[in-house]
Amino acid sequence: MNILDEVFSRYIPDYKKLKAYGFRTDNGFFIYEKEIMDGAFLAQIRIDEKGKIEGKLIDRDLNEEYTNIYTAHYGAYVSIVREAYTALLEEIRDGCFRKQSFISPQSRRIAAYMQKEYGARPEFVFKKFPDYAVFRNNGKWFAIIMNIAGKKIGTDVEEVEIIDVRSDPCSIASLKDEKGFHEAYHMNKDSWITIELNDSVDDEIIFSMIDASYLKTELFDAWLVPANPKYYDVVGEFDRNDEILWKQSSDIHVGDIVYLYVGAPYSTVLYKSEVVESDIPYEYKGKDLSISRVMKIKKLKRYPEGKYTFEYLNLLGIRAVRGPRRIRKEISEKFV
Repeated sequence: MNILDEVFSRYIPDYKKLKAYGFRTDNGFFIYEKEIMDGAFLAQIRIDEKGKIEGKLIDRDLNEEYTNIYTAHYGAYVSIVREAYTALLEEIRDGCFRKQSFISPQSRRIAAYMQKEYGARPEFVFKKFPDYAVFRNNGKWFAIIMNIAGKKIGTDVEEVEIIDVRSDPCSIASLKDEKGFHEAYHMNKDSWITIELNDSVDDEIIFSMIDASYLKTELFDAWLVPANPKYYDVVGEFDRNDEILWKQSSDIHVGDIVYLYVGAPYSTVLYKSEVVESDIPYEYKGKDLSISRVMKIKKLKRYPEGKYTFEYLNLLGIRAVRGPRRIRKEISEKFV
């Protein structure tokens, strides 16, 4: 990634601010020039009407472009020049540009479609990957937009934006070898598919796949899961962290809601959480428990102790909490 991409990725120009900042217009371009390094170099920035940014750094002594700042390996002086040039670009960005959630025009069109059609706004739920955007319905994910290294899906581009949507095995098998489609990245490969968002796949095709993915989330999946404090201090772990690992149940998937019923001395539903990762390999074998895979759950809410007791669950028709059990939407809505 070059310097301009590093600085201006996810930013678009505010043309009114460009003029106020000192950019001049010339034949459809916005142009700005400024000397740096005590006049040793002249920075030239040009922005077209579509927001494309070009930049040059001119060596005043030689009156030619100084390209050393683009080399992979450079010495101390080049590093100083590069830092000065980058600082100027960042100043322009902060003064004249607006940050946006997505990089590619197609990503922005796709996100706008999901908001318009389904009222689904992007949610940035990953601490480690703050630019990954989740879209959901009924608490379940139906799409996720990510920017990743191209090599992770077998392409030769440095970075690519992708969308993962829910799909069925037959569609996945027929599409994954088509241009712009791949086996699901980050998600379950049996029920999700990845699509490149670089206009290699037509918008209308992606829209139809989003529609199908959204319909799959109309079926509500929420779970009541027992937690035994004698074997695992879930209260202490959730006091220290918002996300914890939990033994994986075969039918629980990313986006599902998990209510944790914590046993004695609490004997109450204590947490509402969401599955943010699933099918994580994990090796553990103890006297009373063996684990081969886990899921990561994110705490959404802690309920007051004694609010949703076992007696309360009885009133809802739940007579036992011996293992993970799916609960109906109308029951899930009782936990507020």
